Amino acid sequence: MVAPSTWFRYIASKLDYSVSLSRKIYVGGQIADTEIFDTIWKNLFQGKLTFLHWNKGEEMASTIGTQGGTLLVRKIPAADPTRVYVGDVVVLKDPLNVDKYLVRRLAAVEGFEMASTDEKDEPFVLEKDQCWVLGDNESLKPKESYDSRTFGPVTMTNIVGRVIYCLRNAVDHGPVNNSHFSERQDSHVLEVELDVDEMAKNHKV
Repeated sequence: MVAPSTWFRYIASKLDYSVSLSRKIYVGGQIADTEIFDTIWKNLFQGKLTFLHWNKGEEMASTIGTQGGTLLVRKIPAADPTRVYVGDVVVLKDPLNVDKYLVRRLAAVEGFEMASTDEKDEPFVLEKDQCWVLGDNESLKPKESYDSRTFGPVTMTNIVGRVIYCLRNAVDHGPVNNSHFSERQDSHVLEVELDVDEMAKNHKV
């Protein structure tokens, strides 16, 4: 049974999400002034804060498994360094193919100085709204891993969510290791929206 305090935090998160999403689509010109409050209430009382996403690939094999996994992803309507943190596993649009989504770990955000192990590469600082994402599989060489070492910095707006739970198979599943800030912020969402049976039904073999 979910405690009242958890429900309170959950509703507060849904309100924050609804306001953020409504602001984003309003600025994008998708709704008029008169539709803002209707959109906020609609998002508050309908839908969830999470979605399911299937992912498979060598880059995140150490976290998701070699056969891939079904992921529970918390929606992030407007990603910035106050909503996603270094150490989080995120879902983002592939910067080289916007029709595809990648799962990578957020390694650095704006203001971080990036230095290469290759002395021929000059250090540089990530600019505003830029971030650096990496795969978790350390056995892959830098040039073999499809991440920021291949395609460079990406904009924070490419991030659509944070992975909070992974189901590798029916008996191997659990919360994803994220930053302690995110784990604290996502605990109530997990408690309310996690449905392992539903994840298992949607799992690809």
